[in-house]
Amino acid sequence: MVDVALPAVSKRTYRLRPGEIAEQLAAWSLAGPGIALIWLLLLGPALVVFALSFSDWQFGAPDIAWAGLANYRELLGDEVFWKSLWNTLIYVAFTVPLSVAVGLGVALLIEAGTSLKGFYRAAFFLPVTSTLIAMAFVFQFAFHPTSGAINLTLGLVGIKGTDWLANPQTALYALGIIGIWQAVGLNMVLFIAGLKAIPKELYEAAAVDGIDNPIDRFMRITWPMLGPATVFVVSITAIRSFQVFDTVAVLTDGGPNKSTSVLLYQMYQEGFSFLRSAYAAAITCVFLAFVLLLTLIQVKVLERRAHYG
Repeated sequence: MVDVALPAVSKRTYRLRPGEIAEQLAAWSLAGPGIALIWLLLLGPALVVFALSFSDWQFGAPDIAWAGLANYRELLGDEVFWKSLWNTLIYVAFTVPLSVAVGLGVALLIEAGTSLKGFYRAAFFLPVTSTLIAMAFVFQFAFHPTSGAINLTLGLVGIKGTDWLANPQTALYALGIIGIWQAVGLNMVLFIAGLKAIPKELYEAAAVDGIDNPIDRFMRITWPMLGPATVFVVSITAIRSFQVFDTVAVLTDGGPNKSTSVLLYQMYQEGFSFLRSAYAAAITCVFLAFVLLLTLIQVKVLERRAHYG
């Protein structure tokens, strides 16, 4: 048997040049404060909440003890939690498609116009900059059962209105209308940015090929090229919809009969009204995991249809 001598593998040691060391030091010095703030304001508190969810601590209690999965087992049997989760999903399913569709429609109409573009952009973006709690009182008057603008308008066409915020069948959707009203402006701005990034040459080439119908141009050019913007808009809108809290706390207080109780509001009640901090921390962890999972699934599904060019 012949022994074959293999060449020895030389180990190379990579040494940083003085210039690269300076670049890395500069990079860490610039990124260091940001990383520290992320840990201080986001990741650090998240880890504390995660650890707190395995305890039995109540706000103001002098001691704390390990409870294991007791809080999570209680969640599984909590009807209010499942009701709040279901309400949150309904709210998101109602607000996200409509706010994205309306935002896209407004962006298309503004960009198709020739005058007053700046005025319309500012007018539709104004709800984003307004204080939602203050505007919630305006909508409370608009939804008033007798003197509200909505019921008065419906009465003009022979439709009998209802007490929108006190009716369990309509209260959650009334809050969803407020959420759509606030989200349209931001979605419009993001879609306008996406429309401006589409090369004009594509439309000129389509006109040469005989694609003159606006609907055909939208379906074959505009909509596919808006794929990256759509992924971002849907993701941001969904995350903001999951975070609904202000309107629930101001207008309905989770009622009537828990029909508008959402996860963040239940989290607030458990932690600050009932002082069950550990149980509220468990709800927070489930909420964060749920939002993260749905966002990842949503992005993966949309990215398959998005055109990055």
